Amino acid sequence: MGAHIEAEEARDFGAGRAARREQAVRAAVEQGLLGPDSPIVGLLDVIGIRESVAQLRAAFDAVVAPGTPVLHAFAVKATPLVPVLRLLREEGVGAEVASPGELALARAAGLGPEMTVLDSPAKTPGELREALALGIAVNADNPQELDRIDGLMIPHSPKGVGGAPIAASRSPLGIRVNPQIGGGSIESTSTATATSKFGVALRDEGAREWVVRAYLDRPWLTRLHAHTGSQGVPLSLMARGVATTYELAEEINRRAGRRQVDTLDIGGGLPVNFASDATTPTYAQYARMLAEEVPGLFDGRYGLVTEFGRSLLAKHGTVVARVEYAKSAGGRPVAVTHAGVQVATRTVYAPGVWPLRIAAYDSKGRPKEGPAVVQDVAGPACFSGDLLAEGCALPLLEQGDFAAALDTGAYYFAHHYAYNSLVRPGVYGFGPGSEGGVAFAVVRKAQTVEEVVAESGGAQVDALLGGQGAWGLS
Repeated sequence: MGAHIEAEEARDFGAGRAARREQAVRAAVEQGLLGPDSPIVGLLDVIGIRESVAQLRAAFDAVVAPGTPVLHAFAVKATPLVPVLRLLREEGVGAEVASPGELALARAAGLGPEMTVLDSPAKTPGELREALALGIAVNADNPQELDRIDGLMIPHSPKGVGGAPIAASRSPLGIRVNPQIGGGSIESTSTATATSKFGVALRDEGAREWVVRAYLDRPWLTRLHAHTGSQGVPLSLMARGVATTYELAEEINRRAGRRQVDTLDIGGGLPVNFASDATTPTYAQYARMLAEEVPGLFDGRYGLVTEFGRSLLAKHGTVVARVEYAKSAGGRPVAVTHAGVQVATRTVYAPGVWPLRIAAYDSKGRPKEGPAVVQDVAGPACFSGDLLAEGCALPLLEQGDFAAALDTGAYYFAHHYAYNSLVRPGVYGFGPGSEGGVAFAVVRKAQTVEEVVAESGGAQVDALLGGQGAWGLS
């Protein structure tokens, strides 16, 4: 009965999301956010984002023991936009960061150290020093990084790493491990394979004992981290990775004779359904599976950190692009739009594993009607493979219509690829306006061509000319 009700709720949420999206596209055209002079925008559904956060929190609240400390930290790489991080902060969600830039974005959004986790696999001494000084949680990726942290944490070290040692950092510290339990259907996003670059490879010879000894020698190591999931990884494999991590924490605490590891960071990686508006799998399904497979995880002995990203934002974003020209090649219609590789890089280069749904809208932003016609939806970049969708069955797109790439709120319009020096599109959040209308808020302004020139060394136009005899030329 519970699963049936949950499926009904998922459909209801999907239908509501689709209705809001249709209203927003039409309003964007009517209000001039989309048109001949602004042919591409990214739209973010604020209500949908809030709903996803509520579903995440409710799913884990239903299985964890009362009073258990839980931090849901959004993986900033999924949508690195300050207003998005601020919205999530107001909903009680923290930030998982993996670079100095992402940390700066989180801090700009007002996220404090207690809501921030640093997980980069290539942290510099300076990054570690900053994190430890701020009190941000750090998961060491490998033995060499732990050596660096040792140098910063030992009070009597003559200099430490990168300067004087930090004797009393407030940072919760742990180690990231790779359970090496196998990959999903997308090799490039599978993080728990035998040769994954992330974490300490737990099944390599001597690695497990090294991890245990590292904790026994360092009473300030109190967290354990693993991240198994991502797009293409089934829930069962994700749960197995969490179970392996939990078993290791139990071994460490047993051998330490006390509860040294007090927090488990189980990562994120819930896959997203890109085939329809339905939200599947759900956070509730995953949380219930974890409760069944790893019951001790939620009995109150361990604090919990999650690091979901794509699943929180993907279905609440839409890239909408104007059809600049409608043509035909080899008997197949081709709609040439302003959305291609610059916003949908993964889809263009690997369409088999990153397909997108496309919705057709007419020139007034209304859902387009008519018989489905097999056609290509192309982008503006100068190479033949720049296609949002190939052989897609849609009402025939015509010049002045709009093509919308759905489920693009994560890893799409916030990850611009500057092919052909195409400008970054503007991003707008939308929500209910007055009298039943739609209101928009600027999340990120569209990039100007002047900014493109500046980023491309415009202020250093003569830098390579040099003087007479420069560069060894006579």
